[in-house]
Amino acid sequence: MNDTQASHHSTFRVEGMCCVDEEIIIRKRLKNLSGITNFSFNLIAEKLSIEHTCAKEDIVNALHEVGFRAHTENSESVRRPFWREHSDLLSTALSGLLLLSGLAATALAAPPYLSTAAYLLAIISGGWRIAVRTFYAVKSITADMNLLMTIAAIAAAAIGEWAEAASVLFLFSVALLLETYSLRRTRRSIRELLRLAPSHATVKGKHGEQDLRLEDIAIGDILVIRPGERIALDGHVMAGRSSVNEAPITGESLPVSKQVGDSVYAGTLNQHGVIEVRVAKLVPDTMLARITHLIEEAHGQRSQAQAFIDRFAAYYTPAVLAIAILLTIIPPALFGAPFGVWFYRSLVLLVIACPCALVISTPVTVASALTSAARKGVLIKGGKYLERLSDIGAVAIDKTGTLTKGLPRVTDVIPLNSMSVNEVIRIAAAIEAKSEHHLAQAVLARAIDDGVQLENMSFDHFEVVVGLGVEAVVDRKRYILGNHTFAEERRICSPRVEEILRGLESAGKTPVILADERKALGVIAIADTIRAESDKLVQRLHELGVKKVVMLTGDAEGTARALAGEAGVDEFYAATLPHEKVGRIKELRKRYGSVAMIGDGINDAPALAAADVGVAMGDVGTDVALETADVVLMSDDLLKLPMIVRLGRKMLGILKQNIALALVTKSVFFTLALIGHATLWSAILADDGAALLVILNGLRVLRQKD
Repeated sequence: MNDTQASHHSTFRVEGMCCVDEEIIIRKRLKNLSGITNFSFNLIAEKLSIEHTCAKEDIVNALHEVGFRAHTENSESVRRPFWREHSDLLSTALSGLLLLSGLAATALAAPPYLSTAAYLLAIISGGWRIAVRTFYAVKSITADMNLLMTIAAIAAAAIGEWAEAASVLFLFSVALLLETYSLRRTRRSIRELLRLAPSHATVKGKHGEQDLRLEDIAIGDILVIRPGERIALDGHVMAGRSSVNEAPITGESLPVSKQVGDSVYAGTLNQHGVIEVRVAKLVPDTMLARITHLIEEAHGQRSQAQAFIDRFAAYYTPAVLAIAILLTIIPPALFGAPFGVWFYRSLVLLVIACPCALVISTPVTVASALTSAARKGVLIKGGKYLERLSDIGAVAIDKTGTLTKGLPRVTDVIPLNSMSVNEVIRIAAAIEAKSEHHLAQAVLARAIDDGVQLENMSFDHFEVVVGLGVEAVVDRKRYILGNHTFAEERRICSPRVEEILRGLESAGKTPVILADERKALGVIAIADTIRAESDKLVQRLHELGVKKVVMLTGDAEGTARALAGEAGVDEFYAATLPHEKVGRIKELRKRYGSVAMIGDGINDAPALAAADVGVAMGDVGTDVALETADVVLMSDDLLKLPMIVRLGRKMLGILKQNIALALVTKSVFFTLALIGHATLWSAILADDGAALLVILNGLRVLRQKD
C-alpha cells in the first residue's frame, strides 16, 4: 500500500471558518472529495480534523475552491500585515463613513449622483466580503444568511433605494464583525494559556548552566528555576524548596509549597526559593498543553441547544427565501396588489429573517461558560456536560481520594502500661522508618510533627509478617507493631485493649498495636483525612435541588458508616468493587434521573464512564483524570461541583433568554413587514441590535462567581 492509500489523521487551521454557514459549505465540498473517510469541526479554534487516504494537498486545494485558506496544524504561522489582519474592520468602517457621506449629501440637497456614488461605494466596501461568501454558497448550492443579505441589497438598489441597500450591507457587516471579534476573544484566551510557558529555560549540565530553547531540552534534564521565573516544563523537584503559584493549572489562587519529590507544572510561577526540577514531559505533553487542547476540544463539542439551533438554521434560511418569493408573487398575482409594495415587503422579510442573532446566541454563551469554568480550575469537555449538570438528580462520590484526601494520618495515640505518648510514637516511628507499608508514612509524619528524635536509636532487626505487621529490635528490645489479628496471635489483647480496638474500629479508624514480647504498650489509630469541605458539598448540592448524595467505597461497613456520618451523605454502599459501582450508578439513574459520579479518575474509570457526567479529581492521577472524565476539578476542591452546577443553570437560562429575544424580535418585525410598517432600516437595526444583545448577554456568563 503506498502512502496516498494509507489512512491518515490531519488537523488543518482554516482561516475564516467561524459559523455554521461556513461549516455547511466545507461539509458539502469534502463529501464530494474522494479519499475522505471522516471529519469534524472546531469552529472556535478554526480547526478541521480529517481522516483521509488522499494527499493533504488535495484537501487544501478543495478548501481553496470554496473560498477558504487552510494550513496544517503544525505549519508556521505567517504574520499578516495590519491591513489584511483587520481588513473586515477597515472595510466596515469605510462603509460606515461612505454611508454617512451619502446621507449628508442627501440632507444637503447635493446633486443626486453624489449621494448615489457614496451609497454605491458604501455597498462595495461593506458588502464585498458578503458577496464573496455568497458566491461560494451559491457555488456549493447552499442558501445562507449572506445570500439573503445580498439579494436584499441588490433588490433595494434595483428599485432605487440606494440608502437602504447601503445600510443593509453596512449593518450586516457590523454584525459579522461583532461575531468575528467575540470568537477571536475566545481563541485569544485559549492561545494565551500556552504563552504562559517561557520559550527558554536554564538547564544545569556538566559544564555549568545554559540557556536553551525548550525544543532542545530532553526528558531527564535539570532545570534551574529562580524566584519570579515561570516553570518551563512539567517535572519533579530534585533540590530546594519554594512556593509556586499554580493558578493557570488548578485555579487555586494561593501559592502551593514545593519540596523535593513534588510535581511542578509548566506555566506556573516560582515565587520564593531556587528549585531544581528534573524534566518529566516535553512541550506537547505538558499539563498546560493538554489542558489547552482539551479546552479547544470542549469548544468543538456542541451542546444539545447548539446542535438544535444549527440544524434549525440549515432549513430555516431556504424556507425564508421561499416565503419571500411567494410574498412577492402571490398578492400581486391573485389579489391585484401593487407589485412594488409587496416586493419591498419581501425584502424587509429577508433582512429580518436573517438568523444571525439566533445562530450566534448559543456558541458565544457556551464558550463563555466553558472559559469561565476553566479560569476557576474546572475543565469541562463540552457544553453538553454543563447542560446535564444543570439538571442532575443524584451524585455518587467515591470515598478514598475524593471525600477523603487519600492521605492517612494519626488521629489517636493511646499509651498503655505506663508508657507516654512520645515513647509510643518514638518506638513506632523507629520501626516504621524501615517499612514500606502505606500507613508507615502517617506514623513518621506524626513523629516529625511532635519533634521526636530518632537519630540516637539503635536498630538491630526488622522482619515483615505479611498481612499482620512487623517485628523489630530497637535499642536491644524486641517489639511488634501490627494489626488486631497480630496482637491476638501474640496473646497480648487484654480486655482493656479489646475495648480500645472495638471503639476505634467502630469509628472507622485503623488501629495499630505496639507491644513488647509480653504486653501491649500503646495503640495508634490511623484514618484517612476527610476533606474539610465534604459536609458543605452535600449541603450545597441539596440546596441546588439534588435529591440524593451517595458515597461508594470498597471499605468495610464500619469504616464506611463512620465516614458517611462525618461527611453527611444521604446513603453509603460499603465493600463495593469498581465494577459494582457501575451497577449502583444504574440504580441511581432509575430512581433519580441524571447522575453525576465524582472519583479520582483511576480505579473509578468504569463508574465515571457509566454516569451521565463523570467528574474527576485532577490532582490525584491527573493524566488519567483528564482522559476518563467529562469534568476535571484541577484543584481537588469539591465545592467547585456546586459552582459548575450553578454555572450550567446560568448558561441554560441565558441561552433561553437569547433564543427568546431573537425569536420575539423576528416575530414582531415579521408581522410589521407583512402589514407594511417596517422598513429595511428598521429591520436591519432590529436584527443587528438583537445580535449585539445576545452577544453581550452571553458574555455575562464570564462573570459567574464561585
